[in-house]
Amino acid sequence: MSLISKATQYIKHPLRVYSLVSRAGLTRFVPDEQHLRIMYRALIGKRLDLNNPQGFNEKLNWLKLHDRNPLYNTLVDKLAVKKWVADKIGEKYVTETYGYWRDVEDVSIDGLPNQFVLKTNHDSGGVAICRDKATFDFDAAKKLLAKHLKRNYFWWTREWPYKDVIPVVMAEEYLEDEGHESGLVDYKVTCFGGKPTLIEVHRGRFGEHTCNYYDAEWNPVRIDWAGIPVSPVEVERPENLKEMLELSAELTRGIPQVRCDWYVLGERLIFGELTLFNGAGLDPIDDESDSKLGSLIDLGLAHGD
Repeated sequence: MSLISKATQYIKHPLRVYSLVSRAGLTRFVPDEQHLRIMYRALIGKRLDLNNPQGFNEKLNWLKLHDRNPLYNTLVDKLAVKKWVADKIGEKYVTETYGYWRDVEDVSIDGLPNQFVLKTNHDSGGVAICRDKATFDFDAAKKLLAKHLKRNYFWWTREWPYKDVIPVVMAEEYLEDEGHESGLVDYKVTCFGGKPTLIEVHRGRFGEHTCNYYDAEWNPVRIDWAGIPVSPVEVERPENLKEMLELSAELTRGIPQVRCDWYVLGERLIFGELTLFNGAGLDPIDDESDSKLGSLIDLGLAHGD
């Protein structure tokens, strides 16, 4: 999107300026509920009903304010969740962690393999991929990661589990799927109360990004979500789909709504991360899908304040 297009959007929707300012951490003084109402109006274009939430996005924002399960602090921490997942379903599903550091200046890549990933554990987007040490721009990576280490994701989305995560840079195993021209394929399984229901398949995350949607039986589902285009090329049903769904159910049991992400490399099934608030409850969804998915969230499963 060009700068002119972006500027036009903000002129047409001035509330989006609030979202932009919020990303910079300048709206911390605004109470959580008021902040979410403004963000919802700015990014979804509707009023947020927290008294009688019905849609998927409305219920996710309600859960941000009212579901205080202490387990969530571990689940959103990309480092801590690895041990939790390994204890639940086995170490073979978790990528190898080579090390982690509180300060980016302490990060050492000398002992790392030729290919690896550096990323922050507490937010989104703090990722530096090394495919070859000989050409890896380590200084640029440190600059990016230092910026993300200073960021507290909570203040923009008000997803409370992120607020007290201790930020670190972690080095982990590099994954590559040579069988797909678009690169590594993301399988994201949204579960409701531990029941796998919707599968997002993301391809081309660092190029021509597309997403196709399927139900648990691998039937295509039509959703217009976050403006991500749907590829006309359908995705083949993965051979280990049954295992993926069973493990997703095990990891998400008892949680009102959570997305469990996976990678498939040949016969190997690899856990990615858990997302408690899909799109932070701020990604536009077509009305029919928003209503249908919202009906699947049981707010009675929420833990009290």
